[in-house]
Amino acid sequence: AERAQGMIEAVKHGAIMDEAYFTELERQMQAILDGEAAPLERAVARSVELKSGVVSEDEREAGRREILNFGHTLGHAIEAACSFRVPHGTAVACGMILEARLGVSLGVTDPLVVERLEQVLGRVGLPLGIPDGAAPNDVMTYLASDKKVRHGRTRFVLLSGIGAVHFADGSWSQPVDENSVSDLLNTSASRT
Repeated sequence: AERAQGMIEAVKHGAIMDEAYFTELERQMQAILDGEAAPLERAVARSVELKSGVVSEDEREAGRREILNFGHTLGHAIEAACSFRVPHGTAVACGMILEARLGVSLGVTDPLVVERLEQVLGRVGLPLGIPDGAAPNDVMTYLASDKKVRHGRTRFVLLSGIGAVHFADGSWSQPVDENSVSDLLNTSASRT
């Protein structure tokens, strides 16, 4: 289970920075979860490389490390709404799928992104929507108390494609109005 939680971060790194790595994870996920050393080591090494790359680059170019928040904005709100009964990684995985769906609904994200995320995270064996116990209204309440809210709009890291974060108005995160988020949560909750 711990390995599965770790793979969620790996999927996130591929989704925000490296399509080739994401594709390798799609191909190798079962082998990694089964504990095969070579693909597991490759995945860990690449994730560390990607993450440290964006963090060191951020010291020069303000803000790019914000892309590491992908999945975490909704993930943290889901965790809180479930009273922390779901593992952090699981909440982030749900957050990634929901934030990708949000991007699709806003016309920013290629719908294929959601499909690929759902498939690869589904292999890790995770709920592909809002986990039971996280009521959309509660998620919205926690979202509203998040420090990333400005003028009633929460900022989200949105993908344009796998390995590509949508950059607009000089920022790696985009403000999204409450109604769009609320609609997404309600349709996602009724789908699961």
